[in-house]
Amino acid sequence: MARKRLGSRTDRGAFLVCPACDDAPVTEGHRFVRIENVTRATTLAERVRVASSSRDRTVGLLRTPEVKAGQGLWIERSPSIHMFFMPYAIDAVFVSKAGRVTKVVANLKPWRVVWWARGARDCLELRAGAAAESGTQIGDELRPVDLP
Repeated sequence: MARKRLGSRTDRGAFLVCPACDDAPVTEGHRFVRIENVTRATTLAERVRVASSSRDRTVGLLRTPEVKAGQGLWIERSPSIHMFFMPYAIDAVFVSKAGRVTKVVANLKPWRVVWWARGARDCLELRAGAAAESGTQIGDELRPVDLP
């Protein structure tokens, strides 16, 4: 049985493209959220794709040409990330199970690794500079709000 690659046709025959990630093809059933910084009463990102499956967590942003302002990727169960084969830098915000920021890695460049963010469960990947622009710091409480 052949495995489907990202960008292939779905079982229903529709070719899907991730609206939050420019031209990056995705499979059906993706969840999108808005990320609110409760501590600072700001919105960190307007439309963030949630990567919850093993495949989505592994691929991450690899097939996206860029992350636009207000967009990103929330990787569940990922207290460490790598930037192998990434063509651009990102901000990585690591978040605990309780929603608290445990680590912010600004302008994480390609071919770098964040081995372990102590206390983190998830990672929010954003356009480089987005964390500083929003004032997000360690200890802030982030809340994902489901989008329709």
